[in-house]
Parts: sequence; structure tokens; C-alpha cells
Amino acid sequence: MTIETKSKNAIEIRGLRNRYSRFDLGPLDLDVPRGSIFGFVGPNGAGKSTTIDLLFGMGRGYRGSVSMLGLDHLRDEVAIKERTAYVSPELDFSRWGKISKAIRFVRGFYPETWDDDYCVRLLKAFRLSASDRIGTLSFGSRTKLSLILALARRPELLILDEPTTGLDALAKHELFSALLELVEDPNKTIFMSSHNLTDLERFADHVAIIDRGQILEAGRIDQVIDRFTIVDFSLASDAELDDLHGVTILSRQGEQVRAVVNLSAGGIDRIEEAGARDLHRSPVTLEELLVAILKE
Repeated sequence: MTIETKSKNAIEIRGLRNRYSRFDLGPLDLDVPRGSIFGFVGPNGAGKSTTIDLLFGMGRGYRGSVSMLGLDHLRDEVAIKERTAYVSPELDFSRWGKISKAIRFVRGFYPETWDDDYCVRLLKAFRLSASDRIGTLSFGSRTKLSLILALARRPELLILDEPTTGLDALAKHELFSALLELVEDPNKTIFMSSHNLTDLERFADHVAIIDRGQILEAGRIDQVIDRFTIVDFSLASDAELDDLHGVTILSRQGEQVRAVVNLSAGGIDRIEEAGARDLHRSPVTLEELLVAILKE
């Protein structure tokens, strides 16, 4: 029996852990608020795709609990799949021959939520035709088709694994427009794994940074970024800066130093105590923050 619990979160992960060969994931605890656009970022091999697989119950021997839309991800698998959609570059619809046949096939599973008019709009926006043969499509166009088949369902929870791979600038613009339209409904949520940090920073309102199977930072993207700052300063060339907690050196040439500083960890005080002078602070980007966290 499907029992939905009321929750302000579209996804709740508690104590999730698994081991693949020599890779340990977790334990992970993560909340993805309903109505959010949530970015899930980290380097290759950090555990992003593994986590997404476990959300859908793919994997063995893992521990912990996962709730999606207030439902248990294993007990309520069918109900969850009716209300969620997943997009990945690895999805392949070529067996259906033409786009029109793939649409008819997927549409049949979602008679209550499928939006025919919206599907036609998306085809036009992504410059695809229902008569196109899927086997002749470029990699980017196959990604567009996966996005159309997911978005036309009007899902409550949309999970995207590297959705901009192979997309040109115009296609990315159309994608982001469609995603923003989706979350105009406060009950719709987007969880997106991506290496495109520049676009993600403009688009997402929440973020989690993962590396080596561990969540390093998570929260509202503005609050996460505001905990850090870029600092350019001068320092005697023979002065030591190694192992200063909350300070990650990005570059050092002679007496000129650039660092990412964790404000909440007292990093400014530490570089001043080390003899830093002529400090100039500037905002940190998500990409600079990711690089600094991984270095640390």
C-alpha cells in the first residue's frame, strides 16, 4: 500500500551508504526542498551518479533510507515513477525508430499528466520533428528528445544527470526556460547533477557539493557561497601559508597571493596573523569554491 507522508522536502536521504569495489559512498544525509532547483555537483567519480542510481533503488547492499515526494523509494516504487522523470545522456530511445513512436510509447504510461500541446511546443523549441528517425540524431538531439519525453509528463520531481551534455547555446537556453516554467508550480522540484557550474550558479537556488562519497557543503546556494570569499593580498615571499585552516591558496607569484577564504572558519584572521597586507576581497564563484574545497 502506498502511504504518502507530508514533507517540505521532495527528497530526503538519511544515512545512505554503499560500497562499490574500492569506492565508499556516504553515509549521506541530504534534504532537497520542494519547489527548489537543486544542483548536485562534484568531480568525476565523486558519487553523483551513484547517488541518483540509489534514489531509484538500483544497487545492492546499501543501507539507509530514501524518501521521494513523501514516499519510500523501494516500497512505493511504482507510485514514485508515476510522478517523477529522469533524464541522462545514457538513455536510448532508438529502438522505437521515429520520434513519434517513442512519444506514443512513453505517453501511454502517463495518460493523466501527459501534455500533448506542451510536447508539440517542446519539439518546436528544440528543433525536432516527430518524423525524425532517432538513429540519425546527433548526441545533443538525443538528449533533447529525452528532455521532451520527461518534461511533457509534467512531473512533480525531475531528476537530471548531466542534462546539458552535447547541447548548444540555443538548446541550453530553451532547456533552462522550460525548467524555470516547470518550477513556477511550487510543488514541482528539479534535482540536477551537472559539471556546468556557470549555468548552474545562475539557475539553481540550492546546491550540494560531493567528493569521495561525502557531502562537503549543502544549502541555499547564496548562503553556501557567502560563507567564502576570494582574497588577493601581499605577503613576504618567504612567509609560510601551509596548513592554515579555512584558507586555500589558488595562486602565489612572488609576494602576490590569491586565496579562497572560509569566513565562518576565521580565515581572514589567520592570513592577517601570517603577515598578509593590502587585502582585497571579491565574491567567489561556485566553480572557484568547488576548486578550493577539493584542494582543501
